[in-house]
Amino acid sequence: MATTDKSILKRLYLVAGFLVLFAGAVLFKLVSIQVIDGEKYKALAETRTSHMFTIEPNRGNLYSDDGSLLATSVSKYTVRFDAVTVSDADFKEHVKPLSDALAKQFGKTSSHYQQILRKAKEHKNRYTLIARNLDYSEYMTVKTFPLFKKGAFQGGLIIEQKTKREHPLGKIAERSVGYERVDKDGYRTRVGMEGAFGEYLRGVEGKRLKQKIAKGQWKPIGNDNIIEPKDGYDVYSTIDINIQDIAHHALLRQLELYKADHGTVIVMETKTGEVKAIANLGQTSEGKYYERLNYAIGESHEPGSTFKLMNLVAALEDRVVDTSSVIDTEDGTWKLYNHRIRDSKRGGYGKISVAKAFEVSSNVAFAKIIHNGYKNNPEKYVNRLMSMGIHKKLGLPVRGEGVPVLRYPGDKGWSGLSLAQMAYGYEISMTPLQTLTFYNAIANDGEMIKPRLLKEVKEWNKSIEKFDKKVLNPAICSQATVKKVQQILKDVVEKKHGTGHGMYSKNFSMAGKTGTTQTNYVSKDRSKYEYISSFAGYFPADNPKYSCIVVIHKPDKSVGIFGADVAGPVFKSVAQKVYATSPLTSEVDLRNVLIAGGEDAYQGYFKKAQQEYSHVPNVKGMSGMDAVAILENLGIEVEVKGNGTVKRQSISKGTDIKTVKKIVLELI
Repeated sequence: MATTDKSILKRLYLVAGFLVLFAGAVLFKLVSIQVIDGEKYKALAETRTSHMFTIEPNRGNLYSDDGSLLATSVSKYTVRFDAVTVSDADFKEHVKPLSDALAKQFGKTSSHYQQILRKAKEHKNRYTLIARNLDYSEYMTVKTFPLFKKGAFQGGLIIEQKTKREHPLGKIAERSVGYERVDKDGYRTRVGMEGAFGEYLRGVEGKRLKQKIAKGQWKPIGNDNIIEPKDGYDVYSTIDINIQDIAHHALLRQLELYKADHGTVIVMETKTGEVKAIANLGQTSEGKYYERLNYAIGESHEPGSTFKLMNLVAALEDRVVDTSSVIDTEDGTWKLYNHRIRDSKRGGYGKISVAKAFEVSSNVAFAKIIHNGYKNNPEKYVNRLMSMGIHKKLGLPVRGEGVPVLRYPGDKGWSGLSLAQMAYGYEISMTPLQTLTFYNAIANDGEMIKPRLLKEVKEWNKSIEKFDKKVLNPAICSQATVKKVQQILKDVVEKKHGTGHGMYSKNFSMAGKTGTTQTNYVSKDRSKYEYISSFAGYFPADNPKYSCIVVIHKPDKSVGIFGADVAGPVFKSVAQKVYATSPLTSEVDLRNVLIAGGEDAYQGYFKKAQQEYSHVPNVKGMSGMDAVAILENLGIEVEVKGNGTVKRQSISKGTDIKTVKKIVLELI
């Protein structure tokens, strides 16, 4: 018995000891949690119930050179209701008038909003959606409604703001305007001017504290931000929306006519390097065209015969030939090793001068000039091209500039045929903008200017930074060479045998060079060959103001392939339209100017433009740019909505001009 009692007593001691140890462990853990790890768990609890959220600032506006909007941020507001913060008395008093006001504002019934609000109150919902995507004026109106005007704590009003980027010009210049996006890892995708000038446009983020509530939702705490966001600066680009519109529609018409894959047009101001228009259109699977990729800056390809200008300058500078030197084009073919070089004209041109060889774009002549002139010292040829900066990227702020390719003797791919191939634009690669920069240098008497898309950065009316022209090369060649090639470029258009003569107009002058480049030429099946049609030049030929390049890829071969036919009319249309809207000389007679493919419409414009109006004319059916030019010349302020031709005009024809200050045109 005694033994049994001792055994039981011993077990009781063990249990008691275990309980003491367990209680001690629990006590230690409590002390540890409160004293040692208290701050850690407190912080963890706070992160799970409250969090600091980023407030995106309003992105700065992107403007054209005349202050027209290319891209702007529009604030959109979401209104929610916190039913818990509102007292029962206030809710009972204001739920009906608040519902009435919401119904009047948003077009739904008062009972609809009463049901939403009462249900939120019953279920103690702290984040009930009332309305979303409100503009600023709607948001300010809602803030004045019964109950809501009491604010966040007494009225239960929760406001969330987001910004949306909009492009007033729509699809015109969409790729050049571009965008800037940030993924979940903070990586920025930068496209076009929006991406290039993001450091100015994006502003500084703000901070706001939010509290986690039911269903994993986050509610802002209070009305004030912890850190206020700082809006971005406004950026003024060099783009001229009138020239941009002209370039866009001229390119679109030709792409549709020739059923081409894609194309680009760039217009640059000669003296400053300011890019006034940059249009990029690519074809969809449905056959429509839109701003798909920035071909002007990003697509490096073999330029073809437009590169003959660079070769002519090199040969003249190195005194390999003069413009009067005679070259025998034989029967239009020349066999070099196992390769046969051909001219587009069957039978060739016979013996012709270097100047005429350029004007008729003879491949045989230029292959002979460059191969025979440099075969003993090919390094001299490439060094001459490099001295003019052809091998370098332009260093544009816009992302994705294509890399120029200019091989050096000994490089992979260099062969005995390389000099002859490079003579007419193969085995080298350049982007359209890089090619245009060289042509612009010739127009600018040898001074090569860096293309520029940015004019000024402002904060409201305060100038933050201005951007002036940057000279890449003060003299790419001698003045004697410049004057010679300027005359030859002019002759390409003016002389009857010139490849660009179909563009000639006696009313104003143009200068430039055609290009027709084969692609996919490695295939032995000639039916698979594709072509790139181009024209690069400037206008007017004397004292040039603008340079321009047009490049169209893969036109339908059954319709046409040659640069003069495919790309030339776009250049001519752009030049003529720019003359029409902004005359460059006092001697230009616009009444007889025609646009290829649009003679009737253009004559209609000039007929209207030459009349003296005392009443508002009828501009319906006219292109938007023509209508704007006519009306503004009459002293009427014009507001344009949409793109294309005029569908409606807000002021009827026949209205006395003296009574009209502004007219709105709707385009389609």
